[in-house]
Amino acid sequence: MSGEQNGATGEVHQEPDFAQAFKDLAKGERAAAALESHLDKLERQIEDLLAKADEDEQKMKSNPAGEQPASAEENKGAS
Repeated sequence: MSGEQNGATGEVHQEPDFAQAFKDLAKGERAAAALESHLDKLERQIEDLLAKADEDEQKMKSNPAGEQPASAEENKGAS
């Protein structure tokens, strides 16, 4: 008897469950797309930081005395 109840219950809820599953799937895909967009932005920022660090390292290697040339910002304040 319990087998009949489970079978009947499964058939009654099958269609709404599929509709809800598709809604949940679409919501998950939107969330994944938003996360991917944020990750792409973070990746670009990390690449910019790494490029800046590499540039600074090259400047330090070309100036072995440890004296750093005045930056454009420092020059503006001196005027």
